[in-house]
Amino acid sequence: MNPKICQIVTDRIVARIEQTGLLPWQRPWRGYLSSNTPHNLVSKKPYKGINQLLLAGGETPYWLSFKQAEKLGGKVKKGEHGSPCIFWLWGEKEDKNGNTKKTATMRYYTVFNLSQCDGIQMPPLGIDGEAFDPIADAESAVANMPNPPKIEHGEARAYYVGGLEDRVNMPIRESFKDAHGYYAVLFHELAHATGHHTRLNRFADGFTSYFGTESYAQEELVAELAASFIVADLGLETPATFENSATYLKGWADRLRKDPQAIVKAASAAQKAHDYILRVKTENDQSA
Repeated sequence: MNPKICQIVTDRIVARIEQTGLLPWQRPWRGYLSSNTPHNLVSKKPYKGINQLLLAGGETPYWLSFKQAEKLGGKVKKGEHGSPCIFWLWGEKEDKNGNTKKTATMRYYTVFNLSQCDGIQMPPLGIDGEAFDPIADAESAVANMPNPPKIEHGEARAYYVGGLEDRVNMPIRESFKDAHGYYAVLFHELAHATGHHTRLNRFADGFTSYFGTESYAQEELVAELAASFIVADLGLETPATFENSATYLKGWADRLRKDPQAIVKAASAAQKAHDYILRVKTENDQSA
């Protein structure tokens, strides 16, 4: 490994940010089957009629009730709000002339998207586009990360949860536009995980900073820089991943207007995250 790789990447990113004409940040993955008919996860039956409209736009096409989630060994996440699912109760009733008439009473129950639940495995999803083609060096780096967090592929969002959960959620691989974009996002989330108290301890016990605060922005700079270092180190950088990282970093650096050197300062912590994930030995650490 070139020992100056982190400094080289930082200098390139800073130089690019100082130029004009950065394109808007592009999400590297597609949504999950947003145009497909919503299905009940347990019965596998599609919802019909007005329920197709009520349940359209979920992060996954799968829905289930609170009790169904419990029976599957999972649970609805705290604070999640469900969606109504309409059904009709049919019966019969005699009118004043003794004739029998059919009656219908509208009722509803509450369902939750699978993305709103924990502990339930995502069924295979068909994604339009090419099959995912793993990159051996990236797979090896992920597999050999010391004390790794749990990595799940479920919700159509990328995030890290610290504390006792200590896990990374990634959109399913097939939803990404290409493998390079997938690994760039995965290494970003793994960089967040290095802040856990069992690793580099950048934050006490889990990521507790609130969105919009300076500490949150600083952590985003650290994670994205670390991902950029790793992608470059593994030879996975493409023009698209570099431009997207530069745009992402500029967006967070702009929130730290009091510190124009925020990215440069974040680079030190980012290099430590890079070294941890790739097991790079330093003068002060011979255990990696």
